[in-house]
Amino acid sequence: MNEKVLETLEYDKIKQQLAAYLTTDRGNEILGNLRPSPDFDVVTDRLNETADGADIVRLKGEIPIPKLTEISPYMKRLRIEDASLGGTELAHITKLLRAVQVVHSFFNDLVEEAVHLRTVTKTVDQLTLMPEITKRMISSIDDDGRVLDSASSELRSIRKSIGRTQTDIRARMGKFTKGSDSKYLSEPIITVRDDRFVLPIKAEYKQRFGGIVHDQSASGQTLYVEPSNVVEMNNQLRRDQLAEKAEVRKILAELTNLIRPYRNELMQNMNLVGQLDFVNAKAKYAHQTGSVLPLISAKNNVNLRQARHPLIDKDRVVANDIAIGDQYQTIIVTGPNTGGKTITIKTVGILQLMGQSGLFITANEDSQIGVFDEVFADIGDEQSIEANLSTFSSHMDNIISILHHISKKSLVLLDELGAGTDPKEGAALAMAIIDAIHATGCELIATTHYPELKAFAYNRSGVINASMEFDVDTLRPTYRFLMGIPGQSNALNIARKLGFPKQIIDNARAFTDSKNQDINNMIEELTAQTKRAHDEADQLQRQLSESTKLHHELTDQFNKYQSQKDRLTEQAQERANQVVEEAKKKADKIIADLHQKQKQVGQVAVKENELIDAKGALNKLEVAPNLKKNKVLTKEKAKHDFHPGDDVLVKSYGQQGSLIGKEKNGTWDVQIGILKMKINEADLEKVGKEKKSNQKFQTHVSRTRSTGMSPTLDLRGHRYEEAMYELDRYIDSALLAGYPSVTIIHGKGTGALRKGVTDYLKRNKRVKSFGYSAPNAGGDGSTIVKF
Repeated sequence: MNEKVLETLEYDKIKQQLAAYLTTDRGNEILGNLRPSPDFDVVTDRLNETADGADIVRLKGEIPIPKLTEISPYMKRLRIEDASLGGTELAHITKLLRAVQVVHSFFNDLVEEAVHLRTVTKTVDQLTLMPEITKRMISSIDDDGRVLDSASSELRSIRKSIGRTQTDIRARMGKFTKGSDSKYLSEPIITVRDDRFVLPIKAEYKQRFGGIVHDQSASGQTLYVEPSNVVEMNNQLRRDQLAEKAEVRKILAELTNLIRPYRNELMQNMNLVGQLDFVNAKAKYAHQTGSVLPLISAKNNVNLRQARHPLIDKDRVVANDIAIGDQYQTIIVTGPNTGGKTITIKTVGILQLMGQSGLFITANEDSQIGVFDEVFADIGDEQSIEANLSTFSSHMDNIISILHHISKKSLVLLDELGAGTDPKEGAALAMAIIDAIHATGCELIATTHYPELKAFAYNRSGVINASMEFDVDTLRPTYRFLMGIPGQSNALNIARKLGFPKQIIDNARAFTDSKNQDINNMIEELTAQTKRAHDEADQLQRQLSESTKLHHELTDQFNKYQSQKDRLTEQAQERANQVVEEAKKKADKIIADLHQKQKQVGQVAVKENELIDAKGALNKLEVAPNLKKNKVLTKEKAKHDFHPGDDVLVKSYGQQGSLIGKEKNGTWDVQIGILKMKINEADLEKVGKEKKSNQKFQTHVSRTRSTGMSPTLDLRGHRYEEAMYELDRYIDSALLAGYPSVTIIHGKGTGALRKGVTDYLKRNKRVKSFGYSAPNAGGDGSTIVKF
């Protein structure tokens, strides 16, 4: 790709923005060498690489690559056999080794998580892991290049000795700074001169301490003296320090020799990590600018959807749809200056360069780019004083160069074609240049303000007019690109809006060619229609987006509901299975207990009360079904939906009566003929009018002391003796009243009342049979007695 177009379209500014996301010197080197590629496969690989990076940024944030310094100068030094690297240099190599280990582990995790990547894994697979060397380097050198104590046992021992000696020296010299001798010091501190600990002593007291003078202040008033009682300790400290330096040199030499055989592997790792760093940067830049992966056209059909210039703030830039290469190869953009023509063709050019460089483009999804062998651009004022060329001459010089180098796979961008000379000649020259470029089969976008080119575009196959929208009401351009509509001349309209006298405007129109006026009127109408179409399209797009968003939300909610429903059903089934299993175990236990009682010595059969207890225990295992939607139950409930005045059948008497009112204890006052009786609600059934009219009953009423008694006796809350007395009286009354059956409510509780009731009923010869109520009517909490 020619360097001139890169400069014209400000390609380097894109690279400068991209550089902010790099962390390695090699990544910066790769960026510096970046150029758009004319090879379809290379562009595809580059974009796939960026797409991988974008997926990683979206899922994991980024590839974990630290700041790395270029190591190639160190590798060159290692070619010299006796050369040894310093601590800082080895620290840079250690960072690289650690980074390779971290990156490799990071991508292994992605594989385990089944994250699909297109091409980056090929780069990762080429990394050379050196675990043993990495471990040795990490334990020997810190990030600042200091040799760690863990580098060798000898170094650890020497440094411990140095620490102890320094502590002893400070302790001994501290007595001078805190005791009575401190008044002889210029400052009560311990300092260092010539790598030895000294005291700042006033010059007149130098003989008091003895020792060695190592330095003095600029004024001569202070001498830095090493007291005689620490001289030997300082000597020991010095010997240890020299031993430490020797050991550090030895360790650095060992580490250098350790990595020397792996120069090529280290260089390759540096290059591969730099490439991954570059992938990271491209992906993060795309995320920051809201860029997308473009489609690639093998036929160089460009279709940019809502494209915007990447160097303009996305909150200020106007996005446009631009297409070329499919139905037409040449676009002529006409209209006045300051309407946005130049920035539009620059947008096409820079996005094409970015795409061919493997960068995402600032446009909407499904945008498409081509792969051109060259992109040429003649944009801006190219006047050259040094070359003695005018603006027109400079433009012509560029166009001549373009004409010599274009092919049918090129993209040409020409701004203000034919400007800078006589309008008629400039327009004629512009048409001739467009014809010549169009004939090569390449793609061309040219801007001009010459009206003659509007009609020219209509008369050429594969050539189309375009313009930038201008709002006459506000006298401002909208910067919206209008395909298929030539630019409108707005000079007279603007002048009228600015307040020019009507007569001047009318005279100007009279001087204007009528054909031009007709064309302008036609263009004005087309522009208005196109604006309405765009506005309607924008509104429909907004509605579609809102509908799509709502659809997604509803789909998510429905899926959540389905998931929750299935999960609850599954949980209910599991719980039901548990209940059934528990019921089976309890039933088996009850049956086993019965068998055991049958086998007991001296007992031929199980007692009746024990059978009743066992039956009640089995009834308790039955779970009443959910009958909310049961029609039979609903109908039955309707029969027991009682209200005062309803006609009812008293089932125990077989008599029909009318409800008067309900008592607090749940019984109803029922009028049966001339009698008023208290009847339990369970003994009543509602009858319809037709039933009342169709059925005839012959009433036989016997007056007894039990008239109005309830067919249910509730013993709950009574003491045992009291309950037995009440039961005996009640059974007598029920027999006198002629009840065929009654219900005794004794509750479950401890089972004492239930056992007492059972024992009593067994002894009473007038009782034909008895048993516990159904599970949904109280179970073993009540007993039904039949006479």
